[in-house]
Amino acid sequence: MRIVSLPDKLSEGNTFSMAVEDQGQGRTILLVHAFPFDHRVWEAQIKGLSTRFRVLAPDLRGFGRSTVTPGVVTMEQMADDLAAMLDALAIDEPVVLCGLSMGGYVAFQFVRRHRQRLRGLILCDTRAASDSQEARENRLRTAERVITEGTAFLADQMLPRLCCERTFRHQPEIVTKLRTMILEAPPEGVAAAARGMAQRPDSTPLLGQIDCPTMVVVGQFDAISLPEEMEAMARAIRGASFAVVPDAGHMAPLEQGEHTTQLIAEFASRL
Repeated sequence: MRIVSLPDKLSEGNTFSMAVEDQGQGRTILLVHAFPFDHRVWEAQIKGLSTRFRVLAPDLRGFGRSTVTPGVVTMEQMADDLAAMLDALAIDEPVVLCGLSMGGYVAFQFVRRHRQRLRGLILCDTRAASDSQEARENRLRTAERVITEGTAFLADQMLPRLCCERTFRHQPEIVTKLRTMILEAPPEGVAAAARGMAQRPDSTPLLGQIDCPTMVVVGQFDAISLPEEMEAMARAIRGASFAVVPDAGHMAPLEQGEHTTQLIAEFASRL
């Protein structure tokens, strides 16, 4: 894992450290993790893709080994962090960006702000719509509670909806891994990202403007980003392909690592 020092717009004159797993050679695939996890959700993809591609799997600001910024960290800021990371790594050629859940929210902002750096886009178990008022208020309450109580309650709240029933029955080690990542997540970082997600704009109008090759991927039993909602997202993006990962919920890259890796590899190879 590399630690990259970046200029920090949120703290004038200071730098921000971003941790990034950087493996393999060739065309670059940038994997952007979900909330409230870190790069480890992509372990199967890092291993499987790095034999053919250069794979970057960063810890977003506030997660893993990256710098924690208290307050609010927006999806726009996270997208700008990724662009700054590419600059720091001297990656000039366009990349294939794959965003999972919150990583998809960041991906939409990357499209808006750094379109020229995209060779292709993969939207995995995410959604284009902004939060409802109720969901926004829930995120803000979660942020406050995480600061005072830590992240254990968040694991209890989130885990039942993250994986499908088959995963709970036959791959309990994945559920354990997810719980461990939540418990290890820095509370200030989790809270800042929750507030940032609450502020994110509706990206539905952006869908028809996306002009790079795009694939939309969803777990068959995703209870958060519903397959029918994601299929509609794919239809709204000109030329986008749509793939359902069987026997997976919201964490398809972890639950069905080999299948998801193959989808990403086939998509990236065509570009």
